[in-house]
Amino acid sequence: MKKYLYSLGLAGLLVAMTSSSMITYPSVSNTAFKQGEKLRYRVTYGFMDAGEAILEVKPTSKKGNSRALHHTVATGRTLGGFNAFYKVNDKYESYIDQKSIMPWYFKRDVNEGGFKINQYYTFKQHHSKVNNGKKDFKVKMGIQDMISSFYKARTLNFKGMKKGKTFSFDCFMDDEVFKLKVKYVGDEIIKIRKGKFKCHKFVPVVQTGRYFKSEEDVNFWVTADKNKIPVLVKAKIPVGTVKLHLVEWSGLKNELSSKVKK
Repeated sequence: MKKYLYSLGLAGLLVAMTSSSMITYPSVSNTAFKQGEKLRYRVTYGFMDAGEAILEVKPTSKKGNSRALHHTVATGRTLGGFNAFYKVNDKYESYIDQKSIMPWYFKRDVNEGGFKINQYYTFKQHHSKVNNGKKDFKVKMGIQDMISSFYKARTLNFKGMKKGKTFSFDCFMDDEVFKLKVKYVGDEIIKIRKGKFKCHKFVPVVQTGRYFKSEEDVNFWVTADKNKIPVLVKAKIPVGTVKLHLVEWSGLKNELSSKVKK
């Protein structure tokens, strides 16, 4: 009897190991970023600096089903007098697969004007599920989160794209799956505080019922080089226009060749 149980247990273990090794994960060519990269942005409203956002790619010993990960961290906060009106202190963390740029763990800690959100998602990519701590949601393998989407977008292939080209992928946010779509509308040279940059210009493909009603409500410019860094984002809101622009960078994977020399 013991021999039978041992054999059955060994067979079960071998089946589990075999089925796990047979999982085919997506593979992404990442020539855009590496661990050690740090991007700092200023958020302006009119002529005033309202806040700042920082995105970093850090090393980690954490694994996703035994796969190596990047620890990506995004923080945002209000500056100066804006703290008196609407104080923001946000932190997002995503542990993304080094080979497929898909998330395995996501944490959101938001405090905006006293409104707080705390979320922790476990992405069971090998089972095509996301767990929010209470229940599982059925998703497709490779689904993104709010932060991994930023890095996933930087691995998209822009070579030879024509005006009107649309890129899309699924993102899991607030216990729902959203289809994120952006459309290429042309190349421009953009001037920000840190100089001029050759950029690809994109607009979101607006979905019915979303906050932004028109594609012209949001525009963003991405460096026309291997780094594919957003250098400027403009968003129209009911009381004006908010801009997010790059003010500092370090640890880039490639030369920032899109910067126009004086």
